[in-house]
Amino acid sequence: MKQLFTLFLGLVLTVGSAQKKELRQAQKLFKASKISEASASLKANQALIESTDDIKISDQYHLLLGQIARLEENYQASYDNLFLVQTTASLKDLAATELRLLTSDIVNTAIKQSEEKEFILSAKNLFLAYTIDKLANVDYLYYAATNAVNANDYPLALEYYLLLKEINYEGVVTKYFVTEVATGEEREVSNTEYTIFLKSKDYTNQREEDTASKYPEIVKNIALIYNSLGQKEKAITAVQDARKANPGDIGLILTEANIYIELDEKERYQDLIIEALAQDPNNATLYFNLGVVSGDLGDKVKSREFYQKAIELDATMSNAYLNLVALILQDEAVIVEHMNSLTNSRADNVKYDKLKKQREGIYIECVPILRDLIALDDSNLDAVKTLKNIYGTIGDNDGFKAMKALEEKHQ
Repeated sequence: MKQLFTLFLGLVLTVGSAQKKELRQAQKLFKASKISEASASLKANQALIESTDDIKISDQYHLLLGQIARLEENYQASYDNLFLVQTTASLKDLAATELRLLTSDIVNTAIKQSEEKEFILSAKNLFLAYTIDKLANVDYLYYAATNAVNANDYPLALEYYLLLKEINYEGVVTKYFVTEVATGEEREVSNTEYTIFLKSKDYTNQREEDTASKYPEIVKNIALIYNSLGQKEKAITAVQDARKANPGDIGLILTEANIYIELDEKERYQDLIIEALAQDPNNATLYFNLGVVSGDLGDKVKSREFYQKAIELDATMSNAYLNLVALILQDEAVIVEHMNSLTNSRADNVKYDKLKKQREGIYIECVPILRDLIALDDSNLDAVKTLKNIYGTIGDNDGFKAMKALEEKHQ
């Protein structure tokens, strides 16, 4: 029995010596900057070294693998191996240093990838940088989400934004400003410079300023992504959360409004646009949109008021003119239908003449609106053709010829 134990111990010592020998050889190659040779050596002896029960050998092995992988720009493998160095105190410090170097390399690569529009690769690298130290590197998660959006990979962007929302990320940065006494010009400086300039007579009006929280933007983007993915109910919930975070944000109001219009909930859309106008009362586009929705809801009076307000605020908004004309001409169809239902009796002939005048009145009402639009842009063929037809109907030959000439000019 004693002989068997001695033999077994000898085998253990032999294997252990071989593991150390091969690991040392790889370490020497690495220190000599023979990276590929060191990597090949470790791969050739992988089974031998990984069979060790010696924690220190295991930690040295994973540290070296992590170092090699970083230099080979295999960042995920580098992180995976460095993360395994958990026990040997001296090696843990080395691993921590390597992780800082790894983070720097990852971020520099991600910046380059972003500049080259390789947004997905950049996003995934930035997410890895965040994973290395989720507290210190949390800003990289935000930029990873941004790059995923730039790549139109909305499911990936949503994954990152939801993580940011979960941790209530705000991304607030303090900026420092000083005014140079000699020039009177204010400039932004670093924190270190700011501390020095506080005591300098050459600078005045030293001030600090925090950037706006990114949290409202994050929850807004979550809503937009849900909406683009067709998940309308989740989008509404998300945008309502966003509005709680920043109730005065007109962009969020309009985002919610646009979701409701896609759900064909026009009354809710109308309410939200009116709310948005309280924030931006001179927005012609919002009045135009209200004109469209009010018309769809059958409120022609309001619709007309909104189109007229849009034109008042933006005299170049051609669609507002055309929609206003179309709205007015809607009454023509009812009149024509009534005229066609009449007989040739004396009483009906009186009614017909009256209806004909009403119809002409509608046309005449549209003339100045179309003329104003054509004065702004005589190449607007929709306006030109409509006014030409109106002139033809009411018997204005000169007007008809003028519009026909414009039509031919721009065809």
